[in-house]
Amino acid sequence: MASQPALIDRHGRTISYLRVSVTDRCDLRCRYCMAEQMTFLPKSALLGLEEIAIVAERFIARGVTKIRLSGGEPLVRRDVIDLARRLGRHIGHGLDELTMTTNGTRLADHAGALHDAGVRRINVSLDSRDPDRFRYITRHGDVARVLDGIAAAKTVGLAVKINMVALRGLNAQEIAPMLAWCVEQGHDLSLIETMPLGAIDEDRTDRFLPLTDVFAELSETFDLTRDTHSSGGPARYWLVGASRTRLGLISPLTANFCDGCNRVRLTTEGHLYSCLGHDDRVDLKAALRSGGVAGLDAAIDEAIAIKPARHNFRIAAGAAPAVARHMSVTGG
Repeated sequence: MASQPALIDRHGRTISYLRVSVTDRCDLRCRYCMAEQMTFLPKSALLGLEEIAIVAERFIARGVTKIRLSGGEPLVRRDVIDLARRLGRHIGHGLDELTMTTNGTRLADHAGALHDAGVRRINVSLDSRDPDRFRYITRHGDVARVLDGIAAAKTVGLAVKINMVALRGLNAQEIAPMLAWCVEQGHDLSLIETMPLGAIDEDRTDRFLPLTDVFAELSETFDLTRDTHSSGGPARYWLVGASRTRLGLISPLTANFCDGCNRVRLTTEGHLYSCLGHDDRVDLKAALRSGGVAGLDAAIDEAIAIKPARHNFRIAAGAAPAVARHMSVTGG
């Protein structure tokens, strides 16, 4: 693909990372993410596989070097492996890395195909390894399926990072054991503060656990050394003892990370959000269908031009979420 002008926003940040939500659907209903009864988009509203690929390839041509496939749960979309294969062909030809975030429930069936497509690293959302607590958090999930998926990923050579949302009163006591397990298994661990996205059935204030408190407690048990590693995301990293495990902290509320933001997000219906915490968006699907590649490029430029300096996340009792849409719409 011919190189096009790089994507630089009005704050001087170069956009090199595209997150693509291939579906808003998920086979779990995590309490901090979704309401129990969700209304999902009709399939007719979704971008087709070919359209997602065209959009992604235009971003690669304009300097994006990392693409993450997400959802909802990306592996519930039947053609997602075909998409991974197509995008994987660009690795080494403009694209440095293709990754995926998954809840792991279907990973055992698809780990080999993902590796064959060029994926070398995945994030698996896992907030508890206790079967009963996992079922409560997800409302009906079977943690054994997730653990089997993680094992399958490790077997085929995929590096695994565990994403764990820190939830007061639910899984706080499991964070240290989760880190110890990750060290034992050779996985990285990223801890995430709950984000105020979309209306849910509970008050997020009750579950908000500042990672400053978590880190202080972990430091009493683990030898944590600040690491300069960056995965192109918002996490700050620490090395855990003499192991190869990295502990990442993603703290949108207690440690704003917007100054170095390098990402934009494509929703499954074709809207491009330049910030997770704002509602400003540009309709790339309409631009592509009406104006072809030229229209698509113009719409991408429009989205980059309105990218805000930082998000508006805050958590307070009775406060409305920062944005009305759920995380599953924009991509986790």
